[in-house]
Amino acid sequence: MAIARSPAHYTAEMDEQTAPLPEHLDRPHIRNFQPLAMPQEEGKPPIVLLRDPSMLSPQTMGIQAQALPLILQFQGRETLAEIETRTKAPMALLREVVTRMDELGLLWGPRFEELERLAKAKVAEAGHFPASCTLPLGADAETAAAKIAGWMAQAEDPEIDGDVVGVVAPHLDYERGWHNYAAAYRALHPDRKPDRVVVLGTNHFGIGDGVVMSEFGFTTPLGQMPADKATLAFLEKQLGNKRIFADQMDHLGEHSIQLQLPWIQHLYGNVPVVAALVPDPLRPEAGDGERATVTEFVAALRTALDELGGRTLFVSSSDLSHVGPQFGDPGPVNDQVSAQVDQLDRERLRLFCAGDASNFESPFIQQRNVSRWCSIGNMGSLLRIVSPAAVEMIDYQQWREPNGGLLVSSAALALVR
Repeated sequence: MAIARSPAHYTAEMDEQTAPLPEHLDRPHIRNFQPLAMPQEEGKPPIVLLRDPSMLSPQTMGIQAQALPLILQFQGRETLAEIETRTKAPMALLREVVTRMDELGLLWGPRFEELERLAKAKVAEAGHFPASCTLPLGADAETAAAKIAGWMAQAEDPEIDGDVVGVVAPHLDYERGWHNYAAAYRALHPDRKPDRVVVLGTNHFGIGDGVVMSEFGFTTPLGQMPADKATLAFLEKQLGNKRIFADQMDHLGEHSIQLQLPWIQHLYGNVPVVAALVPDPLRPEAGDGERATVTEFVAALRTALDELGGRTLFVSSSDLSHVGPQFGDPGPVNDQVSAQVDQLDRERLRLFCAGDASNFESPFIQQRNVSRWCSIGNMGSLLRIVSPAAVEMIDYQQWREPNGGLLVSSAALALVR
């Protein structure tokens, strides 16, 4: 096995190969990363790019695909010598891999902490997280707005009776998910501008094990949405600054919040935003008191909004099932699998539309989320925060790869008071 590298990396000195390593390199513990397949010419060994989803480093690291199982051994429990003995991997390779990973912040340790500090300082200076996953909308506001307007023009008016105060929309990339983005946001009335918007997302790759909020706003091609300072100040007072903002750099590379914002801007402009990444009930909650739990967050937010008054729009950023070989299933996605997912999803959506968060979450907990719904936590929290009079399902979609590699489903729903 070998790491894919530039010619300059082949000239390591012998003393560098034998010098003692810092503890965090000698006992390496890998952070969450995204493995991305890199197209290769026929006959060449496949390459996998290791990407930091937190975007602390813009660089990626290429490895030969056969080295990926080796990297997954870096769990902070064994030294490199112990890994060498067990896997028979050459020590020179192990040292080179951990050194390069450390440079990019892919290992827990001082380098990661420094990259995180630098990233936070840059965001703090700007006051906003930079645009990232929303950039495919276009390089300027006019182009982005035109694209969203075109998609929304293709969505039918759901003609929902009552006051729509919240929506569930996907966080798929726009090209695959625009149908349900448009369906959800078409349910909102442009003349009912909110005083604030609460967007509940999912922490896909971050380090926070509680509810992760942000004191900063967000940038998109349509402009900058400021953080809702009034609501955040209330939550800080009730929950503590450190408890809700400790892991806020998780928002830097997280797409579930950011993908919703241009749709809100298109309808209402740059309204203040409360952004919260909500863990799922299947994950162990923060138990050390240093992070806000979902229960605490829901209670504090309800109290804050009651005290502050005004109109609040709620958005749950939620994809549903994830099935197929890409997610570990044994066989390809075919029509039969698609039909089974459709039935399961609709059963779960009926429970959501009934409005009882505990009943909605219970089957996922009992069956260990068999179809890998992405956002149970923020959907359940939405019901608890809003207590809607009714929930209307607007649309349901499945996106399938033609080769059967994966299926991702999503829905558009409206919460009415």
